[in-house]
Amino acid sequence: MAATAPQAAAQELIASYMAHLSSRDHFNSRGGRLRNAAAIIRQDRANFHRFGLRDPADEWDSFFSSISNRARMENMLNNGTSDPGTRSLIVNGTPIVKVEIYGRGSRGIYIRVLAQ
Repeated sequence: MAATAPQAAAQELIASYMAHLSSRDHFNSRGGRLRNAAAIIRQDRANFHRFGLRDPADEWDSFFSSISNRARMENMLNNGTSDPGTRSLIVNGTPIVKVEIYGRGSRGIYIRVLAQ
C-alpha cells in the first residue's frame, strides 16, 4: 500500500465534464445494447465527438475527443472510482454524470464518475 501512495499523490485532475447518458448512449453504432458503465460513457463521448449526437446537458471535453483516449476508457474506469450504485444507475437509467479525468500532463490514468 505504501508503494502506491506517491504515485496516487502525483496525479492531478486534468479535465472534467458533465454528460447526460441518454438512451441512445446505451447502444453501440451497430445497434447492440451496451451492458457496462464504461461502454456507455465511451459511447456518449463517441456520439458527442465523432457523430455530433449531443444531449443538451453534454459538455465538451478535450481528453475524449481522441479516439485512442476513448479506447482506454474501460481501463481508466477500472483504475478509478464510481460506486456500484452509480454504475447500476448508468447501465439501467439515463443519468447526468460528472466525469473527472486524473493523470499527469495529458496522460489520463483513471476517471472518477459521479451521478448527479
